Amino acid sequence: MLKGFRDFIMRGNVIDLAVAVVIGAAFTAVVNSLVTNIFNPLIGAIFRAESLDAALILPIPTVDGGVAEVKFGAVLGAILTFVIVAAVVYFVFVLPINTMKKHAEERLKRGGTPDASEPAPETELVLLGQIRDLLVEQRGGSTDDSAAGKHQLS
Repeated sequence: MLKGFRDFIMRGNVIDLAVAVVIGAAFTAVVNSLVTNIFNPLIGAIFRAESLDAALILPIPTVDGGVAEVKFGAVLGAILTFVIVAAVVYFVFVLPINTMKKHAEERLKRGGTPDASEPAPETELVLLGQIRDLLVEQRGGSTDDSAAGKHQLS
């Protein structure tokens, strides 16, 4: 029972997910601070309010004589936070990764290898020569093509 749990936890995707959640939480704190401390006061100044949370409030009278408030400024702040997060994710993560993929695909189309450490794929001629040599070896014969009466492949 504990072995199964350990195997589950030690999977790469679970660890990656945990790291993503931690980084996401830290990223959210940075974006919230940016919106709360920079954008909200700037936009709030336009609407003569301390922040977006206190801007664009529509008071609505209630049945019992009280007042309910519709806070359009708070919604605007949440939308602004979303747009900032989406822009940062796009420009910091999505765009660079897509650009790297595009360059790798173009390199492959031009005949380059995806990674310099990987050997280039062998040609059909080289593979046929290796097959011929293995067959000759299995028969205990010579690899001399003229003695076997064969044409040279390489």
